[in-house]
Amino acid sequence: MIQLDTKFDQAFFDAGLDRQGSDCIKWDVCRREHGRDVLPMWVADMDFPSPPAVTKALLERVKHPTYGYTEAGEKDSAALAGFWKRRHGLQLENDSVVMLPCVVTGMKVAIEALTEEGDGVILQSPVYGPFGASIDATLRTRMDAPLLRDSQGHYSMDYEAVEEQCRKGAKLMLLCSPHNPVGRCWRKEELEELLKILSRYGVILVSDEIHADFVYAPQVFVPMLSLQTERVVSLCAASKTFNLAGLQQSACLCPDAGMREKILKTLDRHGVVSGNTLALTATRAAYEHGDAWLDGLVEYLQGNVEELKRVTALYLEKAVLSPIEATYLGWLDLRAYGFSTEELMQRCEKAGVVFTGGTFFSKSLGDGFLRVNIGCPRRYIEEGIRRLRAALEGTGGEVHG
Repeated sequence: MIQLDTKFDQAFFDAGLDRQGSDCIKWDVCRREHGRDVLPMWVADMDFPSPPAVTKALLERVKHPTYGYTEAGEKDSAALAGFWKRRHGLQLENDSVVMLPCVVTGMKVAIEALTEEGDGVILQSPVYGPFGASIDATLRTRMDAPLLRDSQGHYSMDYEAVEEQCRKGAKLMLLCSPHNPVGRCWRKEELEELLKILSRYGVILVSDEIHADFVYAPQVFVPMLSLQTERVVSLCAASKTFNLAGLQQSACLCPDAGMREKILKTLDRHGVVSGNTLALTATRAAYEHGDAWLDGLVEYLQGNVEELKRVTALYLEKAVLSPIEATYLGWLDLRAYGFSTEELMQRCEKAGVVFTGGTFFSKSLGDGFLRVNIGCPRRYIEEGIRRLRAALEGTGGEVHG
């Protein structure tokens, strides 16, 4: 029975859910590859039930026993636009919304539609692996403007490096906002400075904003389209926010009519369509009825951030945890322990815990780092970090002290 009057408090999220046996990549695939008792804290997928309104909408839809071609229409765009207006103050017209299967698809399509083979595309490493992979897959040239990092693990943009790549002829930039894996929520003044540089050289900006809904006070997420609409594309989805990734539904937000036409032509050329019957149903329900669930989730995750800080200080004296302003991902610098990422991953597997290796985000700037997923019941966090300490000590799961 679906309880629509559920209280989305700590007890709700502490309960989590058993995902094993559901063909879940995070748990089932991980345990098949690494052992049946391993604790998975890797892929950015949460261990909480999606909003009850989503389940109710899906059950209502499957009562109609035909699942033929389905239109992604105005009501889908309106649900998305209404959510972004309520949550982030962004005013969108329905025709600015282009439906997609996933954000990585949008990234590749935007690069292909808006640049030519061999063109330079800027990224800021360390960054989510598909950024670089999308540049490579579309036969463009990676132009890195690495983030700057201080001794406390706080990252900032290197504007000089961005401008240098613009001077070298870059045509497009991929921005991760909020940033995965370093946890930054970019300030308005930071984004304005970036836009100023890109505008000077006519460089297009494609902003991956899939983590927009996971921002912790006092930080505030600033949509790129609230600052500029020309030469800017935003990619977003309900998939991370409401744990719907398996349904394959996202969107490209592009008020710039000329660029939007190029993106639509590229989608058509590759036969990419987005009209997944159940995905559209679930996404509409989440956007229209998921606010209370999301409010409770963000409050719970903010507590998880504090818990990760606490147990990192307790068990990993030499580690540096980057400040987490956004996302439900922690970026741990473990280089002081003297292990490469490959060695860390091997040791963690023996200790019964799996994280995402830092080299997934940059082979050089991520070596010796691990990314920790805290989108889980709070009790997993201390256990995961206890196992990580055992991995570092080589004690096979036993923790000293």
